[in-house]
Parts: sequence; C-alpha cells; structure tokens
Amino acid sequence: MVINSEKLQTPVFRLVGEEADRLGLECYVIGGWVRDLLLHRPSKDIDVVVVGSGISLAEAVAKRLGRSAHLAVFRTYGTAQVKHRDIELEFVGARRESYRHESRNPIVENGTLEEDQNRRDFTINALAICLNADRFGELLDPFGGIGDLEDCTIRTPLDPDITFSDDPLRMMRGIRFASQLGFSLAPDTFDAIARNRERINIITRERIADELNKIMLSCRPSVGWKLLDRTGLLTIIFPELAELKGVETKDGRGHKDVFLHTLQVLDNVAENSDSLWLRWAALLHDLGKPKSKQWEPGVGWTFRNHNYIGARMIPRIFKKMKLPQNEKMDYVVKMVDLHMRPINLIEDTVTDSAVRRLLFEAGDDIEDLMLLCNADITSRNEDKVRRYHQNYELVRQKMRDIEEKDRIRNFQPPVRGEEIMQLLHLEPCNTVGELKSAIKDAILDGIIPNEYEPAKQYLLQLAKEKGLTVEN
Repeated sequence: MVINSEKLQTPVFRLVGEEADRLGLECYVIGGWVRDLLLHRPSKDIDVVVVGSGISLAEAVAKRLGRSAHLAVFRTYGTAQVKHRDIELEFVGARRESYRHESRNPIVENGTLEEDQNRRDFTINALAICLNADRFGELLDPFGGIGDLEDCTIRTPLDPDITFSDDPLRMMRGIRFASQLGFSLAPDTFDAIARNRERINIITRERIADELNKIMLSCRPSVGWKLLDRTGLLTIIFPELAELKGVETKDGRGHKDVFLHTLQVLDNVAENSDSLWLRWAALLHDLGKPKSKQWEPGVGWTFRNHNYIGARMIPRIFKKMKLPQNEKMDYVVKMVDLHMRPINLIEDTVTDSAVRRLLFEAGDDIEDLMLLCNADITSRNEDKVRRYHQNYELVRQKMRDIEEKDRIRNFQPPVRGEEIMQLLHLEPCNTVGELKSAIKDAILDGIIPNEYEPAKQYLLQLAKEKGLTVEN
C-alpha cells in the first residue's frame, strides 16, 4: 500500500529521503506519527528509523536545512533530534532489544527494520512509511495495524505476556491509548495486563504519573480509569481511589458507588475544561468519603466533612505519586476543600458574609469551583438535576452582586501592615497580624465596607480597645 497524504508531501520528508539515498541508507517514518496520520489526528513528533546510523542521517539533514535547523545529538543513546520551524524530527537507528526480568531497560543492538517493528508496543505503533525515493510513501504493516485501526483495537505485535513483562510501562501506555483514541483492548492484551499487573512495581512513579496525566487529558478520562480498575492496576498504583468502589446497604438503604460517581464527575468536567488540575480535583473531590462514612439511624449514610478529610489526604498522595508539590497541588487541595461550600449558599437565608468568605477563599478560582460543583450533579432524576443547576445559577448571581459591590475576589487589605506599625508605633509582631486579620474579618462580615477610611477608623478603634499608642 502507498500512502498519498498531503502531510507526507511536506518538503522535509522528501529531503530526508534524498539524504538517506545519498548516504545509501534505508529510512522510514514510524510509530505515532504514522498512526495519527491514518487516524487524521494532529501530531508534531516525527520518529524516523534508519537501517544504519540515525545520527549520520540527522547530521546530513540538518546541514541541508541550513541555519534554520537545530541539531541535538545524543551519542550515548544513538539518537539525534532536528528541529526546523514547527517540525521536530527524531532519528534513531533500527534496533533489536532484549530484557532482563528485574529491569525495563533493554539491552540494545543494531537491527533490521523488521526487528525494530517487532520491539514496538502495539500493532498500531509499528506502522512504517518508507521515505527513500524509489519506495516513497510505501506502507509496511507486518502485524495488521491497519486492520486494528479500523477495528479500534489495541493489540501487541508479539506475545502480550512477553511484551508487558519486558516493559511493564506498556500496560499503562495501552490503557492510555485506549482512553485517548476511544479504542478497546484486544481480549488477549487485556488478559495479559491483568496477569502481569504486579510487574508495574518496577516502573518509576514519575513514568506512571506521566501516563496518568495523559489519561486525564483524554476526551473521556473515565475510560482509562475503568480499565486500570478492571485490569487490577488501580489497586497497585492508586489504592486510595480503589477504596471508593462498592455500595454498602443497611436497613434497605444504600449509598451511590462513589468510584463510578467520581468518574462521571471527571467526565463532566472534561466536557467543559481542558485544565489538567481541575480534572485531578474532580477525580479526588470525594476521596475522603471512605474515611468519613457513617450510618446514622433516622438519617441514613452520611459523609460529614469528607471534603476536609480528602483535602488533607492530597499532599501525601501527590508526594507518593510524584505529582507536583507546588501551587498546582495547592489548587487541587483548595478545590477539594471548597467543593461543598456553594451548595450551602442556595438558601435565601444565607448571609452576604458567607458569600464574601467563599469569594475570598476561592479567589480567581471561583469559576473553576462552580464548574466542579455543577459537574458533581450526577443524579438520574432529571428534575433534580435541573433544580440543582438552577440553584447554582442563583448562587452565581449572589456572587456577582456581592463582588460588584465589595470587590472581594482579589482582596487586598485597605490598611497594610507597614501603616499599622507606623500608626501604632509597633515593631513586626503577632499583634500586627492579628489587627490585619480583624480588619479582614470585619470587611468579610459586612461590619465595614472594603474602603480605606472605614478600615483605618476601625483599626484605630481596635487599637484604643487594646490600649495601644496611636500616632497623632
């Protein structure tokens, strides 16, 4: 089969083929770029496999492209990279690999194209297109990858038990591709992942986290998480999430399966936001429910303070899973901690003070919080869902009204700490912080407006009550 795609006619591919012919080398574009070309998906990273020296061909291509090309050579790994405008080409010599049981790092030797295709993780990633002039565009598909693309199937080229035992990260990659592409795992591939799941323990947490993030960014992340669960990988890599599974019944009353509910919330968020960390917040928003679950006679199942408990669990989980320990984690903690607050603002009796405090605590993330709260409505009762969405819109209006009046979202204290010290003849101390907090609370509680003069007068009144000296 010859591929006649407009993308393949990009001049750089012809140039690569010409340089390969000049050097007497066979070369092929292979892997994900070919797969995405056939699926009509965008793809930037282009892998070129060379039967011979990939570095030599990369150097020749970079020289031909001139000053607009940037060449990076990694001789230890036998690879090279050429960046030219918005195109990135990765060159590597064809390889064959063998593995030791205790490591996923292979012993690598020079090989043929066929041996290079044999080592690929899945049939849809083993497709290769020749770039040499006499065979330009010829597709090599030794494992039926085209058929698997048509059938939307993830399948290994060789024995899946060997494939996954050799490199267990491929189990995560297979599930990630299923989630990203909307494909299914072939039955023997699925069964082999389940059999080899314990091998995932030799993979670093960083590599696992990278695959999880890619699953999270797919159109329907729940596909990947359900496969992680069904193959048994979930209990190994994320036992806290696996604990959400199941329904307990008492006196004929059960609660919803929190795991399935969580995945629905995640998909709901994914439909409306590309934010990776808001999606993580959706996945973790009910993490505290197993620890907070109680049966209360006359009430039923309760999960009191599950938001607070879940938020406290997140730093430990992020550390263990090698997710970022920075403002991204802080954002997820905040979203989980606050996700129950808006529902409490629905009643007409809710004070402006409560709304101000939520606006203050959520800050610029208030819209993300409201998106998460709306996504959290997963009832099958359409009337109930409609009523909740309407109520949340009323909450939004309350917030808009108060924000317009009081400017709370990006709150800055009208009287700064330096001025407090100057007015009251104070050195830096706890008293300064206490006075700043008192002014903030007075504004949030509606005692004084968010303005300089009322705040200053309130400060002076506090100082007088505390017996502090005030500058004349």
